[in-house]
Amino acid sequence: MARTNRKVVPQATAALDRMKFEVASEMGVNLKEGYNGDISSRDAGRVGGNMVKKMIEQAERTMSGR
Repeated sequence: MARTNRKVVPQATAALDRMKFEVASEMGVNLKEGYNGDISSRDAGRVGGNMVKKMIEQAERTMSGR
């Protein structure tokens, strides 16, 4: 099966990683560079969900001109 989770804008990789660590830190989830298979699926999902929420908020601000 082919992987479909390629980034549309590869140059955004560093910014997404910074956001991931920022969100995890705000939530008290201890991420480290590299493999994080020791965190729970629940925590990983919360981090990802909050990243999406922040990206939507940023897009809405951009669209509204704020």
